[in-house]
Amino acid sequence: MTDSAYRVDTTSRLAQWRIDNLASCTYRKSDPFKIGKWNWHLAVEKNRTLSIKLYPEISNFTRENPPIASFIIRLISSLGDRKTLIHPEVIDKQLKTSDDFVWPIEVPLTGKFIIDVEFLDLKTAAPNSGELCSIWAEGLTEKQSNATALLSLGRMLSESIHTDIIINASDGSIGAHRAVLAARSPVFRSMFSHDLKEKELSAINISDMSIEACQCFLNYIYGNIQNEDFLTHRLALLRAADKYDLSDLKEACHESLMEDIDVKNVLERLQTASLYQLPKLKACCMRYLVRFGKIFDIRDDFNAFLQYADREIISEIFHEVLAAWKGF
Repeated sequence: MTDSAYRVDTTSRLAQWRIDNLASCTYRKSDPFKIGKWNWHLAVEKNRTLSIKLYPEISNFTRENPPIASFIIRLISSLGDRKTLIHPEVIDKQLKTSDDFVWPIEVPLTGKFIIDVEFLDLKTAAPNSGELCSIWAEGLTEKQSNATALLSLGRMLSESIHTDIIINASDGSIGAHRAVLAARSPVFRSMFSHDLKEKELSAINISDMSIEACQCFLNYIYGNIQNEDFLTHRLALLRAADKYDLSDLKEACHESLMEDIDVKNVLERLQTASLYQLPKLKACCMRYLVRFGKIFDIRDDFNAFLQYADREIISEIFHEVLAAWKGF
């Protein structure tokens, strides 16, 4: 048996372990794999029935900060039409040992199969209050706005302190400051440095953004964005970042969009990655669809996607399928 028999493949919040046929009375534990702040193991035990376990690697960090996990776990047979068994969704379960989550499988299985774990959330208990806190809610964008200087900039925007330009969104207007916009965006700086209509009218029209998304965009520029708002408006922020040449915001959106790829959004993310030239996001989407076999779970949506997708994307998908195709 080679080392690859114990390797778990991971992408975003998804982990998959591919297993050959297990003999009776067999126990096998995977190599550790990283999701969130913890190293994890999967284990299978076959006696009269097959049991699957998921648990964090024992360490001082795990003992002091045991993960409280929400996840969906599936068992996918590679034979025939890829029969799938799904465990009921697990919500906020604390995992410390190999006995904390055990899934007994009553259905007999033969041949190769895949254990598929999709982590929906990982939480820890706050040291003082004991309140559960998601590790994925700790956004860099929110942390950056805690400094005193950024709080002052945020007040300039929220309290309209000496604003000197109006931003017209599709359904409302917001006052802002030329100097701040020009310092953050070379596109805005060019607008204010030449005899453009924005300079004459003291207004900028951003008609392709709602007032909520535009407010979020300005909050980012002023260092006062909240992570929840950032997550809600990521796609609109990505468009604005590309349009106004805010490379840091574009990269923040790029990184964030890779963190929660699932069957509901993977095709939209793939289209977005192609449109805005986001290579890492495109690679993650391709890997999720092909390497992790999720293309089988969204056949109808994928067929509809093929009707309008760019030819280059379609070509890349099929090249990825051909490269990965090994009969499994």
